[in-house]
Order: sequence, then C-alpha cells, then structure tokens
Amino acid sequence: MIWVFGKTLQVLAVILSYKNTQKQIEKKPMPSMVVCPSSLTLNWLGEVEKFTPTLKALVISGNAVERERRIKLIEDYDIIITSYDSLKRDIELYDEKLYQFKYMIADEAQYIKNNSTQNAKAIKKVHAQTRFALTGTPIENSLSELWSIFDFIMPGYLFKYRKFKELYEIAIVKENDETKMQKLKKMIEPFILRRVKKEVLTELPDKTVTVLYNEMEQEQQKIYLSYLANAKKEVADEIQMNGFENSQIKILALLMRLRQICCHPSLFLQDYEGESSKLSQCIQVMEDAVAGGHKILLFSGYTSMFQIIEKELKNKQINYLKLTGQTKVSERIELVDKFNEDKDIKVFLISLKAGGTGLNLTGADMVIHYDPWWNISAENQATDRTYRIGQKSNVQVYKLITKNSIEEKIYELQQKKAKLVDNMLSTQNTFINQLSKEDIMELFG
Repeated sequence: MIWVFGKTLQVLAVILSYKNTQKQIEKKPMPSMVVCPSSLTLNWLGEVEKFTPTLKALVISGNAVERERRIKLIEDYDIIITSYDSLKRDIELYDEKLYQFKYMIADEAQYIKNNSTQNAKAIKKVHAQTRFALTGTPIENSLSELWSIFDFIMPGYLFKYRKFKELYEIAIVKENDETKMQKLKKMIEPFILRRVKKEVLTELPDKTVTVLYNEMEQEQQKIYLSYLANAKKEVADEIQMNGFENSQIKILALLMRLRQICCHPSLFLQDYEGESSKLSQCIQVMEDAVAGGHKILLFSGYTSMFQIIEKELKNKQINYLKLTGQTKVSERIELVDKFNEDKDIKVFLISLKAGGTGLNLTGADMVIHYDPWWNISAENQATDRTYRIGQKSNVQVYKLITKNSIEEKIYELQQKKAKLVDNMLSTQNTFINQLSKEDIMELFG
C-alpha cells in the first residue's frame, strides 16, 4: 500500500498492533524494517521513542564494521531503521535465510522512483511479508515512478515496465487518453491511502497562500533581457544541431541562469553591484513579519542565495538559523528544537531539497518561497514543515514571483500541468521532463 499523508504514526500503530497480537498468542514477533533517507533515521527513532516506547528500535548506522555488528542484533528488535545508502551497501548481509521481516517500509518512496537505481534494486531484494511505501509525492517526474513504487509493494501488478508504458504511460502522458487514465486510476486506488489535511485535521488553523509579485530593477532587467535574447538563440541552435531530446541539459542550464537573475544577478555575476527587486521585497516582508511577532521559514532552491540574505538579516539584526544539504544529520534535530523553542530566533533559512521532509517546525507561522520550483509538490511539502499537527496559529505562505520573467511562466505552467497527477492522485506535481518542445520554447518567450 502507498501512504500519502499521515504516514509515520499510522505505520507505528500497525507495527505496535502486530506486536501486541503476537504477544497474545505467545508468539515472537518478527522485526520490521524502515528504510529512509539518512537525514531521517534519527527522526524515526525519535518518533518511536515518543509515541510507541514499547517498540524496541535499532538504527543501522556507522562504518561498515559497526553496521554489520548491528545487523546481527536484528532479531532482538521490533523496528530496524536504516538509510537507502546503508541498505545498498549492506544488502548482501540481509540474507533472507537469516532475516525475514514482517513489514518493509520505504519512507520517502520517491527515492526508489527509478527502477534501475541501486536504491530500488536493493530494497526489492529484502524479504518481507508486507511492503508499504510512504510518500507525499508518488509521482514527481513521470508515471514510470508510480510503476516503480508499485513494483516494490506489488511486483507484477502493473505488469513489466515495457507493457505498462505501452498500455498506459504513452497514452496518458502523450495522448491525454482519459479512458486509460481512469482505468489506471481504478487499478491503483484500492492500494493508496490518502489523507487530506483539511478532511482529517479539522483542528488545524487556516492557511493562506499569497503570490507576491515584484518587478525587476532597471539594471537587473537589462541583464535579464540580454541573457534572455542570447538564451533564445542558443536554445534554437542547440535543438537544430542536436535535437530536442539531446538538448535538455543545455536548456536547463540556460533556464537556471534566467531564474538566478530573478533571485539576484550576483549569484553568477561577481561584479554585479546593483539591486534585486525580489531581495528588497523579501527583506521588507520579513522585517514587517518580525515586527509583528512572527517566525518565518524561508525556502530557496539556491543555497548560494542564503549568503546574500544572511548579510541583510545581520544588517537588520534579525536572528536566524540555516539548514542545507551540508548540515550534519545530528545537527538537524538540534536546529529544529532551537528554532521551535527560542523566541529570539525569527528566521530559518532552509534549502528546499534538504529541508522539504522530516522536519517539524510548528514554531513558525509564516513560510516564504523565495523562488518557484518546477515541482509544486516540493513547495507544498516544504510548507507542511510548519502546517502540520501541533500548529496552533494561522499560517501565511508567500510565493515571491518576478513579473515578466521565467518565474511567472513557471508559476503559470505549474497550474497548467497539474491536471495529470491531480487526476491520478489528487496531488499536484510538475517537472520539466513532462514538458513538450512548445512548452520549453514558451519559457523563453
């Protein structure tokens, strides 16, 4: 089964119920395994200790020798927690003659969305009676990812991938075949448990999402228009020379430059001394929010942007914390606790990729998305770091969008391209590899 929302506690409840049932019939319960990103292993341990303390949990971590030592202790525990990275390194140690699990849980199952990766291959080798996939984004890039997750929980149910592609993926994605879409939806619905916050968390306060537009400063606009003109020509030449399919890396690089100019031209122009309208707008919003007693999560896809924002926060004497992909796993929880508990820390700068999952930041009541991401579900997951169980205040979400720029087109495209996944799973995701050549060229329009 795929769980989309309210995942961790439901899984712990299932495992606890199983253990109690085994006790009643005086049978030794089998261990269960949770596989998750390395940044979440300690989060899982903390959740077990907090909500189901009668379950014995073991984290498989450390160097190779230490992990092997811990693996030998598996039968003494109820829950084994390991990372995708550790599992693929240790997979030969999980001989099914020695270790069999009651439940195998793939947390953040988008990590096995590509069936050809070592992550996907390793987790499918471990023997378990029942398998669960936990994810807020069962489809990020394409329907093949949904197939890969189902291949983990129910191998063969959606056929071999080649047949699945012929029967459903091409017809739905390329031809917008409504009949095939509904047929696939009926096949997967019985195995997806989706919990929508507004339906099950009636105690949650309101959440308001506001798009704040800004217009580029004169110098910033000149640079943008200059790069845009060059990018259009480069894209056209690249496609003519290598074809559309073989030009996507080049196209993404050019699009990234335009997005960076919207954030702040100095992200890649070292001699730029002008202003950024978006930065000015962002700092003004944060100043007003701090003055009003609010605490803020600020997400960006560019960690280098934080260096610029940090200087401004220091000038304004606004206390802040920062979390990126370079932050150690052990420090993540410390930073979260510090932000939630320290009233003097007003801003938490968080990399979208590093902080989109596994954080409980209900101490904040405002979220700022500094730049739009291709995948709107990644933004939604980031927002849910504060809009979750335990939140007592109304949450204000701001999306900063630069007018007459690629950012505005990305935002419009998010709305336009949401239909496929919304129809399949009632979530919203969009990524660049779903875009047609016409969509791509429109971004440079």
